[in-house]
Amino acid sequence: MNILIFGPNGSGKGTLGAKIKEKYPVAHIESGAIFRENIKGGTELGKAAKAYIDRGDLVPDDITIPMILDRLQRDDCKGGWLLDGFPRNKVQAEKLDEALKAKGIKLDYVVEILLDRQTAKNRIMGRRLCANDNNHPNNIYIDAIKPNGDKCRVCGGALSARNDDQDEAAITKRHDIYYNTENGTLASAYYFKNRAAKDGFKYVTLDGSKSVPEVLAQMLAALA
Repeated sequence: MNILIFGPNGSGKGTLGAKIKEKYPVAHIESGAIFRENIKGGTELGKAAKAYIDRGDLVPDDITIPMILDRLQRDDCKGGWLLDGFPRNKVQAEKLDEALKAKGIKLDYVVEILLDRQTAKNRIMGRRLCANDNNHPNNIYIDAIKPNGDKCRVCGGALSARNDDQDEAAITKRHDIYYNTENGTLASAYYFKNRAAKDGFKYVTLDGSKSVPEVLAQMLAALA
């Protein structure tokens, strides 16, 4: 199955994608990783992208989309894929849709994780890292994984916060892009929502305010 997933920073879509990969033989593809891989590998598309990035410019869609299509056609995607982080605006959604159809690649599901902006922001700023194991979940705003004061809830290790998780201006900027329904990421999600019935794929919405196991259960039920 081929899946596009949308959700704001803080919605847990990366964690959800990893869980889906454990359940189904799909590759979890993050758009940022595609850029890094092409640039590090010195591909022609990577070199072209790096030139824009080095100038501080956005990489054009005619470079980005071929990178993504190449990634989606590799052997590990034969059982399906879950694409996370692209498209980010309506124009990109239209171009990606056209490119997938031109290659005969069918979408099966488009998933949108619903989460209000303040909760998403709190989840980012509430994340804490355990000195003993960064995989120990601790978040001061989520009751189920709230740390024990300034100690890890799992092992009692010292906790710290990532600097970028506390950069409120940067979080606001990312969320400004995501929640923009005119020309932001939600506009791209809604483009696919409006095409679901016509193009034969399913548009799924998940309640992102729930715990990870609950959101995962919602998604597994939708994919069944």
